[in-house]
Amino acid sequence: QDGSHCPGGLTLLVETSMPPPRMIVFGAVDFAAALVRAGKFLGYHVTVCDARPVFTTPERFPEADEVVVDWPHRYLRGTRTDGRTVVCVLTHDAKFDVPLLEVALRLPVSFVGAMGSHRTHADRDRRLRDIGLREHELARLRSPIGLDLGGRTPEETALSIAAEIVAARRGGTGLPLTGSDRPIHQRHSA
Repeated sequence: QDGSHCPGGLTLLVETSMPPPRMIVFGAVDFAAALVRAGKFLGYHVTVCDARPVFTTPERFPEADEVVVDWPHRYLRGTRTDGRTVVCVLTHDAKFDVPLLEVALRLPVSFVGAMGSHRTHADRDRRLRDIGLREHELARLRSPIGLDLGGRTPEETALSIAAEIVAARRGGTGLPLTGSDRPIHQRHSA
């Protein structure tokens, strides 16, 4: 057991295996298709979920690992999540957003972001407060989702969202490296 009976000592190989982290994209919109591609590029197991079957098809999201037709809040409540799960809400509709974010902001996931303008965010924030979410829960919401890259296209927007997810995961600032005296590679686990 201690290796004393092995000539030359004992060498161990320890190999661990974890499934990839999950990215769950809610809202079967054009921006979602681009975000699915970015999520796959970053190594996520990507799921797209929307309650509208006409838009939520594998043909529209061929890169997704799963395409689910269900009410977003119901799906999120019933699916496996963990501390590495990323939730991206792109639905732009309070009837989907509010119940979904009520569930998401109370789960121990790593990132919850929602698309929309500052006005949409203010309305969403008010609605979430009205249904009882507390300040510490609301503070977890990244909205409008994404870093300010000036992007307009779905692909540029997906890049901005992916950049914010990476910055949040790795402790980045989202600021340009030019002129920064901060080390480029921070020491973080995850």
